[in-house]
Amino acid sequence: MTQVAIVGAGPYGLSIAAHLRSLGISYRIFGTPLDTWRRHMPAGMALKSDGFASNLSDPDGKGTLANYCAERGIPYHATNLAVSLDTFCEYALDFQQRFVPDLEDRQVVSVDKVGDRFSLALDDGETLRADYVIGAMGITHFAQVPEQLAHLPEELASHSSAHHDLSKFAGREVTVIGAGASAVDVATLLSEAGAKTTLVTRRDSLRFASPPSPGTRSAWQRIKHPSTGLGPGWRSWFCQNTPYLFRFLPGNARLLIIRRHLGPFSAGTMKSRFEAGVTVTPQANIEKAAEENGRVRLVLLGRDGTRTEVLTDHVIAATGYSPDVSRLRFLSESLRRSIRTHGRMPMVNGGFESSVPGLYFVGPPAVDSFGPLMRFMVGAEYVAPLVARRLARRARRTAAVRSVATA
Repeated sequence: MTQVAIVGAGPYGLSIAAHLRSLGISYRIFGTPLDTWRRHMPAGMALKSDGFASNLSDPDGKGTLANYCAERGIPYHATNLAVSLDTFCEYALDFQQRFVPDLEDRQVVSVDKVGDRFSLALDDGETLRADYVIGAMGITHFAQVPEQLAHLPEELASHSSAHHDLSKFAGREVTVIGAGASAVDVATLLSEAGAKTTLVTRRDSLRFASPPSPGTRSAWQRIKHPSTGLGPGWRSWFCQNTPYLFRFLPGNARLLIIRRHLGPFSAGTMKSRFEAGVTVTPQANIEKAAEENGRVRLVLLGRDGTRTEVLTDHVIAATGYSPDVSRLRFLSESLRRSIRTHGRMPMVNGGFESSVPGLYFVGPPAVDSFGPLMRFMVGAEYVAPLVARRLARRARRTAAVRSVATA
């Protein structure tokens, strides 16, 4: 029995656990620490977020990336130095060991609700009960693969999240599908690993962020384009500073903002590296894909109606993620049916609680209710203290009621 069970050990799950621990609330947290970052992101990449927006959240604000780098003599700048994946993972693991030492590297295989409590089963056979469950699972649950590729075997077509070490593709022809940061990163790193790489995109051209301007920004620049953890601009400022208002927007407007704001663009530092080794096929969609003698034949349909055929050794779909509740197969069917959704995403209230009492969703699954902030690590700084405080109040009331009932 525990008061709170946290499913997932990424930035959101670890941050919430750190706050609950400081409040003296009984919790258990399950998952491989930073699994998405350590095993499903390509080695050698840099984070899309600036240094100041790449922190996990602890109650005293001491467990920041800046402090970690200062203690170890690692080069750091709030905005002008890209954060490498290796540095971030080392920092986050250090955070976990310091603030969440009781993390259990085990997987939750099923969650159901029995009466007013939840029943959880772990991959080693243990079962437990919890009053509250927090879904803090990573994006790898929600990988999207185009339906034209779904029938191909894994050795011929895969999602970008399936690859950490890209060196295995050296000497092979690889086609990457996509237009965002993930597509550009994967294509660039494939090329640098020795693969002959082509990027296929529906867009006319790829978007790269402007490099940071040298020196201090003027007052007018700061007013016109305020800096945020999501990037500069007033729309990003509102997304970061007023996320609680997002769920009051009309449903179609929410979906439009989620889809368009902070859409596909890549770090400016990747542009020269990308252009040095990657061939781009713009304005093209996959019409058909078929296996042919151990390779993949792609039929690409151009915007002007022309068709082009490409024969490649492997196709990597860097086509993003969709936080669809139906993909969370460890939740019982009855739980999934009971979760109110919009655009297949769970709808949560101001405290991140779903329509199932006691079941919470944070991070990417909460994007329909709290907006683009939930797609970024900086969102943990908003979510963790809020959810922990609310759960602490509820957990103490529940404990008090049970104490009276059993007296």
